Amino acid sequence: MSNFMDDLKLLYKTAGAEGKGITFIFTDNEIKDEAFLEYLNNVLSSGEVSNLFAKDEITEITQNLIPVMKRELPRIPPTFDNLYDYFISRSKKNLHVVLCFSPVGQKFRNRSLKFPGLISGCTMDWFTPWPNEALVAVSNYFLSEFPMVCSPEVKSSVVTTMGTYHDKVSETCESYFERFRRRTHVTPKSYLSFVNGYKTLYTEKHSYINTLAERMSVGLDKLMEASKSVAQLSKVLVVKERELVIASVKADKVVAEVTVIAEAATIVKNEVQIVKDRAQKIVDGIEKEKAYAEGKLAAAKPALEEAEAALNTIKPADIATVRKLAKPPHLIMRIMDCCLLLFQRKLETVSIDPEKNCIKPSWSDALKLISATGFMTSLQQFKKDSINEEMVELLQMYFDMDDYTMEHAKKVCGCVAGLLAWTRAMSTFFGINKEVLPLKANLAVQEIRLTKANNELGAAEALLAAKQAEFDVVKAKCDAALKEKQDLLDDAEMCKNKMQAASTLIGGLSGEKIRWIEQSKEFKSQINRLVGDVLQLTGFLSYCGPFNQSFRDMLLKHTWERELRKHNIPFTENLNIISALADPPTISEWNLQGLPGDDLSVQNGIIVTKATRYPLLIDPQTQGKTWIKEKEKATMLQVTSLNHKFFRSHLEDCLSMGRPLLIEDVSEELDPALDNVLEKNFIKSGTSFKVKVGDKEVNVMDGFQLYITTKLPNPSYSPEVSAKTSIIDFTVNMKGLENQLLGRVILREKYELEAERLKLIEDVTANKRKMQELEDNLLYKLSSTKGSLVDDDSMIGILSTTKRTAAEVSAKLSIAADAEVKINIAQAEYRPVASRGSTVYFLITEMSMVNVMYQTSLGQFLKVFDLSLERSEKSAKTQKRIANIIESLTYEVFRYTVRGLYENHKFIFTLLLALKIDLQKNKIEHDKFQILIKGGAALDLKTCPTKPFSWILDMVWLNMVELGKLPQFANIITQVSQNGKLWKAWLNLDAPEEGVIPDGYNSLDVFIKLLLIRSCCPDRTLSQARKYVGDSLGMRFAEPVILNLHNTWEESDPRTPLICFLSMGSDPTEQIEALAKKLLLECRAISMGQGQEVHARKLVKTSMTHGGWALLQNCHLGLEFMEELLETITTTETMHDSFRVWITTEPNEFFSITLLQSSIKFTNDPPQGIRAGLKRTFAGISQNQLEVSNLPMWKPMLYSVAFLHTAVQERRKFGPLGWNIPYEFNSADFTASVEFVERHLDDCGPRKDVSWVTVRYMLAEVQYGGRVTDDYDKRLLQCFARVWFSKKMFDPLFCFYTGYKVPVCKTVDEYIECIQSLPTADSPQALGLHPNADITYQTNTSAEVLETITNIQPKESGGGSGATRESIVYSMAEDMLEKLPPNYVPHEVKARLLKMGALNPMNIFLRQEVDRMQRIIGVVRISLTDLKLAIDGTIIMSESLRDALDNIFDARVPNQWRKVSWDSSTLGFWYTELLERNKQFHSWVFEGRPKAFWMTGFFNPQGFLTAMRQEVTRANKGWALDTVNLHNKVLKQALEEITASPTEGVYVYGLYLEGASWDRKNVHLIESSPKVLFTPLPVIHMFAINSTAPMDPKLYICPIYKKPRRTDLNYITAVVLHTVQPPDHWIMRGVALLCDIK
Repeated sequence: MSNFMDDLKLLYKTAGAEGKGITFIFTDNEIKDEAFLEYLNNVLSSGEVSNLFAKDEITEITQNLIPVMKRELPRIPPTFDNLYDYFISRSKKNLHVVLCFSPVGQKFRNRSLKFPGLISGCTMDWFTPWPNEALVAVSNYFLSEFPMVCSPEVKSSVVTTMGTYHDKVSETCESYFERFRRRTHVTPKSYLSFVNGYKTLYTEKHSYINTLAERMSVGLDKLMEASKSVAQLSKVLVVKERELVIASVKADKVVAEVTVIAEAATIVKNEVQIVKDRAQKIVDGIEKEKAYAEGKLAAAKPALEEAEAALNTIKPADIATVRKLAKPPHLIMRIMDCCLLLFQRKLETVSIDPEKNCIKPSWSDALKLISATGFMTSLQQFKKDSINEEMVELLQMYFDMDDYTMEHAKKVCGCVAGLLAWTRAMSTFFGINKEVLPLKANLAVQEIRLTKANNELGAAEALLAAKQAEFDVVKAKCDAALKEKQDLLDDAEMCKNKMQAASTLIGGLSGEKIRWIEQSKEFKSQINRLVGDVLQLTGFLSYCGPFNQSFRDMLLKHTWERELRKHNIPFTENLNIISALADPPTISEWNLQGLPGDDLSVQNGIIVTKATRYPLLIDPQTQGKTWIKEKEKATMLQVTSLNHKFFRSHLEDCLSMGRPLLIEDVSEELDPALDNVLEKNFIKSGTSFKVKVGDKEVNVMDGFQLYITTKLPNPSYSPEVSAKTSIIDFTVNMKGLENQLLGRVILREKYELEAERLKLIEDVTANKRKMQELEDNLLYKLSSTKGSLVDDDSMIGILSTTKRTAAEVSAKLSIAADAEVKINIAQAEYRPVASRGSTVYFLITEMSMVNVMYQTSLGQFLKVFDLSLERSEKSAKTQKRIANIIESLTYEVFRYTVRGLYENHKFIFTLLLALKIDLQKNKIEHDKFQILIKGGAALDLKTCPTKPFSWILDMVWLNMVELGKLPQFANIITQVSQNGKLWKAWLNLDAPEEGVIPDGYNSLDVFIKLLLIRSCCPDRTLSQARKYVGDSLGMRFAEPVILNLHNTWEESDPRTPLICFLSMGSDPTEQIEALAKKLLLECRAISMGQGQEVHARKLVKTSMTHGGWALLQNCHLGLEFMEELLETITTTETMHDSFRVWITTEPNEFFSITLLQSSIKFTNDPPQGIRAGLKRTFAGISQNQLEVSNLPMWKPMLYSVAFLHTAVQERRKFGPLGWNIPYEFNSADFTASVEFVERHLDDCGPRKDVSWVTVRYMLAEVQYGGRVTDDYDKRLLQCFARVWFSKKMFDPLFCFYTGYKVPVCKTVDEYIECIQSLPTADSPQALGLHPNADITYQTNTSAEVLETITNIQPKESGGGSGATRESIVYSMAEDMLEKLPPNYVPHEVKARLLKMGALNPMNIFLRQEVDRMQRIIGVVRISLTDLKLAIDGTIIMSESLRDALDNIFDARVPNQWRKVSWDSSTLGFWYTELLERNKQFHSWVFEGRPKAFWMTGFFNPQGFLTAMRQEVTRANKGWALDTVNLHNKVLKQALEEITASPTEGVYVYGLYLEGASWDRKNVHLIESSPKVLFTPLPVIHMFAINSTAPMDPKLYICPIYKKPRRTDLNYITAVVLHTVQPPDHWIMRGVALLCDIK
């Protein structure tokens, strides 16, 4: 709203403040809130919108206008008001408003009436559909420059035909609506898209065929070329062979030469080899010895490394320290002795050291050694090989001493301890080295030998090289000669191969060649036929989407083809739309993705993928949606809905990321944000495109695709939506569903067969695709080969692969064909199951036309279908098994569906089920079905044979004439005319269907008999229909299905809500709560209404988390919450297992279809019939309750209360005869009554008798009577209590009516057995009514059943009468005005009343009545005169005139007339009554007081009787009006026999008795005659008596009502009638007097 206001401000600022001209275009699509029009209305009517600008804004605007205004209007002072007026006038001058409103539907009319400015403030420009010339002009404009392969004449025909196509579709839309009540539109926009589609498709098809044709002609050229090449090659081959012989001789000579040189070289080679071997042997020996020596030395390595490491620890400083020692430690001196020994230095003479008991060290020599320069270096570079055995022996003496160890040295010597390690290591090394030394010596000798051998080898190799060089030269020469020979050989071979290959190619392609030559010719004619074919295909894509199969075929095969022939446009005969627009592999792929395989679905698939506009799928069974989801799975499809909170972002993301978007479950209006996307208003920006979504620009990427689906079975989209989208009717059709169900049955019954079939489809698809690819590849290769075919080796490979694969594929396809035949035979066996399923499903969907709440999704049906397959009895014999499945399926579906239907629709469904099944089996022909539902309603009495007897009703006679058209009844008209008495006797039977039908018609089968009964005795139709249902389907279908809540609950799960449809007296709350209690679950209830959503949300959440049931009552008052609830249930991830949602709702057309389709539906209507009612009541009684009291009175009284409960409900169906007001008696009344009886019996105990007064009072005044508001209804209830509740009821002979006793049983099951034995159809006498009461009820019910069935049938197409509604009403209005009496002249009436006595009570009453009559005549005259003017267009058709027009056309009384007059069933009766009433008043005024009065003709009959009382009171002195009461006496005379007025009181005539008849002779009430519903009562003398004493109780007090509807408004007074039977009898009969029986 605020956005709209901002836009208005901008308009006013531009137009008023800036003074610029501006146009505001506003379409009805943009009306998001009706309040928009309120503002627009102000703009159009007064030019200003109040409070549009805030005070500061308006001040600013006016201030800025001062200089402008001064310039333009210098004389006007610039006050605020003047400035504001100037601003508004300037705005008016500059602002131009253009409204674009669609006149389709009621909206435009309602808006025009609510906002008169829309009409008065605008100039109407009515855009009618484009005429044919305009359409042709447009197509001519688009196609004149468009290149097409045809003559100019054909082109101009195409241009003309395009316009005709569009016109024909417009006509088809109308007939489609008349026939199927489905609204479709075509608009100029559809036409433009049709024309553009034609161009696109023509170009595409033309280039495709052209490419193929070109490829083929190139291929053929290449083949011709190849043939020529073969001849050329054979000549070349001869030359090549000659050259080959010469080259052979030359080569042989060179080879001999080479052989000699080769032998010499070989000898040298062998000699060199011997020398080489010898040298190698020496090398190997040396290597071996070397390795051994190195291995030995490796053992000494750790000791040496250790010594080296020890030496590294000695620093020169350490040595210096030792040198300085005067008396070094003994160990150091000993270590130094060892060093001396190793260095082979001189030692002192050997002497024993007494201290240490060892050789005395030579320290002085040692000092010299240390002091020598490079001591450390000499240690590190010590020549280890110089050590000898003697040295080691000398060292051993030192080593053997105990303290000559490293640990000891470290303690004593510290820094030079490393020397000790070194000395020991040298000794160790010697131990190993002494073995290695001889080896080393040997090695040296060997090496000398090796050098000598190597020198010998060198000389030999030089010799070999020389020989080899010589050999190589000759070898090269030889190779060259051989190569030359080989080249010639290869060349010749290649030439041969080429010839062979070319021959093979030509041979291999010879088959193709013939086909391609044919095809080439075919392509030429195909291109010629393209103009017509593309017209058909584009017409199909653009226009056929919304229609069903029969209408599509009609358009394509008849309507459009006729045009093509008429204009001589070439086209393909029997063009197959499917194969022309999609290849078989693609279709198979779709089928695997879930698209049904029938033609309609495949056509729909083609429109979805090929149409120029984005598709909108009417998809009540969600098959289209499922297919799209599967098809777009790989491309990351985004699923959203219009009311999804992220809808906008989903749309923007998909556009900008190039992903497909599916908007599901839309209603009849789309979001305006989608407009630009749907119209593809893409703006080019650089290389990419952008689109405006709302006020935001979004990039459009490749890959974006939009799909929209709706679940509405019959949506009425506006022409705008039809123009923007490609509407496609995806509703599943009979054949399509049958095939799907067949697949399901086979899958369950013959799994391997179905698996094989699917595999076959996949294989065949892949194989066909492969064949196509091979063909294309071959052609492509042929056409794209550069140069000669003969040079392309790969060609032959491709050809052989193609040939091989083609053979394989053909073999596979033929195997597939055989398998398919086998599978089809097996499938055909099971087809009856599928076709029964399909029939039943379509009936279920038809039921949604009876009541919008009866929505069943295909998914739900399939569950029941699968369940019935599972539950049906198994059998080894296929035929027996199939029969079992069909039986089980029909009954399961029947039970499932009937549970969710209202009581009055259950039989409609059952009857239709039997009829549809018999129609499908061809047991019944269609014309018989039509006679059943319509009878002779379409015939005109005047044109039929004349009626032979007056006792035959007009309608019955028309029915008989229609029936006579059937062969079985060809002579019925003659037979009835000849045997009138027999037929009359048969018709007067209570139950003619049970009697013997005259003229041998008794032997007819049940259905044909039903046709006869329906025609002759409409009131007995249902009784015979039940017999027919029993005969056709089995008796269990004719039995009512009793609701079992427990089973219903067991079927559900947390995500499946349970919905109860409410009707009068059927609230299931009590039963639901009782069931919850029994199952120990908590049931939380809430009643929906304004503001209850918050609490409901909370309650659902609690139940989801903690378990238990949420019961949402009266959900028709919280429709918005239903959508949210559905989303909550489906999207919540975790919920408690015991969670359930129970919903109660009244029918509402806006209730969420998706919710209905995903829930279990049930009704809780009281079932019809006493038996069903008692069964239902006893189903709710537990064994404990039955045994609660052991008094003998308990069980009979319980049963009687149950019977009363059923009776009060059953009487409702008889209308006013049963109850004046239909009360909402329900199970709560029964429960309360039983509780009271139980407590009362407890109080009485075994000793005391039942207090009947109390029981009767409680039942008739409190429990049931508490609901009753009408006094006569209260009297009826008291009467029931009196008659049925007394001591007599314990008498075993007591019965409510013959056959309805009070059983006394031990268990509930026994009671139910007794109840089961009651009659199926009850006589109304069981409820106290006369059998005639049933006639009215049965007639009305039969009429309702047949009318409902008629309404849901597709309308037969028939020729229109040609007259419009307006012209018919105009002539009716003229006719009524002609007959309308003149107005009363007030002064004449006054004069007449003065003459008769102006103050006489009766004359005062007359004046009041004449005034009212005068008013009615005035209103009728004015409205009829105005209506004629409005039809002529002289005045505007107002709301009341439109109402008058509609009602007069429908033969109903216009509301304006009814308000000031009286109710009547038809306009004819009302108008006749108007004339008759006026006649009585006119004669009373101008001819004097009548002898007898027609009381029906008074507006206020009570006033008439009061006036009479006043008159009598005034005539008798001393009488007071308060004590004077009305009394009456029924005379024996009829009206004609009345000669004079009574002395006192008045004579009244024209009353009818209902519910009883009258004995004129004995003047008392008697039972009605059979089939006579109303009896005219003779004249009644109404008078007054001065007495307040109560009436004689033996008389029946009979109420008088103005109309058959017995309400307080229609009540006049009560009269007393004499009776032989007790008055209670007539009270139960519902006897009353009526003034009017129409």
